[in-house]
Amino acid sequence: MRNFRLDDESGHQEALFIWAAYQQGRMPELAYLHHVPNGGKRDKATATALKRQGVKAGVPDIVLPAVRGGYHGMYIELKAGRNTTTENQKRWLAYLRKQGYFTAVCYGWEAAAELIETYLLNTEELGKAGQIWGKE
Repeated sequence: MRNFRLDDESGHQEALFIWAAYQQGRMPELAYLHHVPNGGKRDKATATALKRQGVKAGVPDIVLPAVRGGYHGMYIELKAGRNTTTENQKRWLAYLRKQGYFTAVCYGWEAAAELIETYLLNTEELGKAGQIWGKE
């Protein structure tokens, strides 16, 4: 496995998807785990074009379209360091919860991996949607 810069969200996200690739034998649903590329730095022309194409601020970073425990799937907002959720992200997470999805904010790839594994293999241990995972 390559080294990751774990001081930003992109490094944590890379590590999570490498973990997911290794875990597909145990959890085949991980083949459908994907990132929604709505964030990131872009030049103004690209940002304008992407907005016209449907990119929306606040959409959670990671989606797992696998039904478990009465949820339609899960959405994760991945954070690193001291980052916190924006108002747009909070609105999206609240809306998705109301629509029957499990949602969470995870601090670090390890917390996200633990949550995904719990969701897929031990759903009854999840508790209630909207939790924060991995924050001290």
